[in-house]
Amino acid sequence: MPKRILALTFGALVSIGAPCAGAPPAELVPQPQAIHPGEGSLVLDQHTRIAAPADRRVQEIASFLREALHAQTGLALRIVRTGTKAPAIELRMDPSVRGEEAYRLTVAPGRATIAASDDRGLFWGVQTLLQLVPARNGTSVSIRAMRIEDAPAYPWRGVMLDVARHYQPVAFVERQIDLLSRYKLNVLHWHLTDDQGWRIQIRKYPKLTQAGAWRTEADGERTGGFYTQQQIREVVEYARRRNVMVVPEIEMPGHASAAVAAYPWLSCPRRPVVVPSGWGVFDDIFCAGDERAFAFLHDVLDEVAALFPAPYIHIGGDEVPKRQWLDNEATRRLMRQQHLADGEALQGWFIGRIQRDLAARGKTLVGWDEILEGGADRQAIVEMWRGPEQARKALANGNRLIVAGPFYLDTPIDRLTLQDLYRTDAFADPAFAAHPQQVLGAEAPLWSERVTTRNAEAMLYPRVLAFAERLWNPQARDYADFQHRLRAQYPWLDAQHVAYGPEDRDLVDYQLSFNPPHHRWRLRAARGFDDVQLHYTLDGSEPTARSPAFGDVLDRYAPGTLRVAPFRRGLPYQASEAFEIVDNLALGKPVTYRTAPDPRYTGTPGQLVDGILGGSDFHDGRWVGWKGGDMDAIVDLQQATAMHSVQVRFLQQSGSWILLPRQVDLAVSDDGKAWRTLRSTPIDVDPQNLRPTVYTVRFDAAEPVTARYLRVSARNYGTLPPGHGGATQPAYVFADEILVR
Repeated sequence: MPKRILALTFGALVSIGAPCAGAPPAELVPQPQAIHPGEGSLVLDQHTRIAAPADRRVQEIASFLREALHAQTGLALRIVRTGTKAPAIELRMDPSVRGEEAYRLTVAPGRATIAASDDRGLFWGVQTLLQLVPARNGTSVSIRAMRIEDAPAYPWRGVMLDVARHYQPVAFVERQIDLLSRYKLNVLHWHLTDDQGWRIQIRKYPKLTQAGAWRTEADGERTGGFYTQQQIREVVEYARRRNVMVVPEIEMPGHASAAVAAYPWLSCPRRPVVVPSGWGVFDDIFCAGDERAFAFLHDVLDEVAALFPAPYIHIGGDEVPKRQWLDNEATRRLMRQQHLADGEALQGWFIGRIQRDLAARGKTLVGWDEILEGGADRQAIVEMWRGPEQARKALANGNRLIVAGPFYLDTPIDRLTLQDLYRTDAFADPAFAAHPQQVLGAEAPLWSERVTTRNAEAMLYPRVLAFAERLWNPQARDYADFQHRLRAQYPWLDAQHVAYGPEDRDLVDYQLSFNPPHHRWRLRAARGFDDVQLHYTLDGSEPTARSPAFGDVLDRYAPGTLRVAPFRRGLPYQASEAFEIVDNLALGKPVTYRTAPDPRYTGTPGQLVDGILGGSDFHDGRWVGWKGGDMDAIVDLQQATAMHSVQVRFLQQSGSWILLPRQVDLAVSDDGKAWRTLRSTPIDVDPQNLRPTVYTVRFDAAEPVTARYLRVSARNYGTLPPGHGGATQPAYVFADEILVR
């Protein structure tokens, strides 16, 4: 049905009204467009049947209902053909139910009828009925009488799972499909390729999964994984049965490092690279000036299109550094031949060529809003993530639009609470009202730089339920009512062992600090749920539910590797976090900075000498950073101290513009004025090395050096060089711990 007619249907449904005064509301998420209470109730017991016509899809839906009811209540209902006189749940195709995905559910004593004009609406009616059925085993259960008339406000209601940064097993993906389907979300956007991993088997190019699906982490661990074509077919079929369309994303022309690691000739420099283990924007992209790259992409899309029956393929198109293109003679020649003025125009040409390739297969191109750069064909669907300005540009260009920017679920919960998300009106800009037929809906992306199987559900739920209501019924605005209905969902989620997170704060926030007078390290943990148990080990091994536990505070008086993991109801809720604690002569001593750190990266007082080592990711909050300037720090050991060795740790995370210093100088003084150099260490810095690296500068004395003051000076790399994703920007120096022994 055209969206214009559908919009009129919504108006009619909303005008029908909410439940009558005094009637207990149905605790449904998302809230239906209209609910009318009835008299009495329907009892489901061993005599109840499921009545369905012979249509193949309707029979599938009837089987789904039967299996779900059995899992939820223990009742095993028989499926019979339409026309039975016995008490029944009847599935009926009815053209009088107007609207795509619309349904009418009528519950009365003796019979429940689910009617729809298409099978999608029929399935959503089944999901609504399942929410009305009590989740308990017994010889019978009852559902109170009512009539529900319902249809979605937007046809595209999706969640994006990024499995490229961290691989997620098939069972996990199918479990999320179950949850999306229950709450009437109908699109799984499957982000299958990126710099950090290629997750889809392509038979013509086996190295994509032999090499591109695996990476070496900063600690030396080998991680990764991929989906075989058979697994992908099974996931797609699993989703189809549950009314969920799977849309694959194959990133191009950027975010291609994993593919280039497998086949270096795909990039313009054709140089070997490794699959990155860090995050950021990487230079290696598919070469627009080499026909072999387009032949590769054509072959890949051949196999992808055969695996995914959805009429859409997402090609990314975001964050494309163009330096490799502009430095390549073949690509510059192409630009001259095609009369392309700059890199943006070349990107538009690239996207247009891929779009024609997809159109020849009957597929519509979907891309992030950067596909507008250089001018995108109006037939492309634009997924907006950068803001309303990009949405207005896409709508003015005639493109259909999906909104994603306000709904990034990798945002920490305390910064995007359940209520924040529920109250977000992603379509408030007047441009949306001016182009209603171009507005498909929205997606909630879960990028996985810091999300693994362990904490993904805590990031997704319950916020996905609020998102589902916003897309299904934006007229529902009573947050208190939503909270009431949401909390009625928690027992079912608990029964399914869903590791959902808190509503308004992060699951757990750690703060480890050193107390010099007591020579004590104290780990404070702010828990998002009171019943979160924090299990820990002291030898660096992975905690289990049987490991020792603590509540809000854990004190340590000795060095070692403390590893902590949160559990709730026996379920691990997120990846463990390790804290490496070391003792040394500089521990807790006063530190002064001759050059001030960047205000965002000053850390806690005394952080450079707190005995807590930072990890390979600057986001852990244990590093002190200087932007554009040098590090110059002085440690007052408070008395003349014999030093046998000095170590200082630095971080390189080039994708985030953090580079090792060009030179590190260590000096000592007796009075803090006259300095004697212990060692000057030049460092050969490679800005193109994108792997997170912790580099230690070390001085070992043949004979002990005695002094009161220790000075550490580190010369900043300076401006990021040409060819770097942050070219012309100032680099950072990040230091963590000064160790004296």
